[in-house]
Amino acid sequence: MENIQYISDQHNRITGVIVPIELWKELQSEKETAYLLKSATMKKRLIKSKSNKEGIPLDEACQKLGI
Repeated sequence: MENIQYISDQHNRITGVIVPIELWKELQSEKETAYLLKSATMKKRLIKSKSNKEGIPLDEACQKLGI
């Protein structure tokens, strides 16, 4: 948390923060996961996919999707 910068107004009240992009991405990912876990169906799907040992390489998936 050493690279977090605080922005304050003329009364020294903190009005915002600047965080490193990697921390921001991590926070957004956690927020999205928490949102998905609110749904019983999505929670079941996430748990199932986490234990899934099968898959295909990223480049193969991109090729199949045409991207």
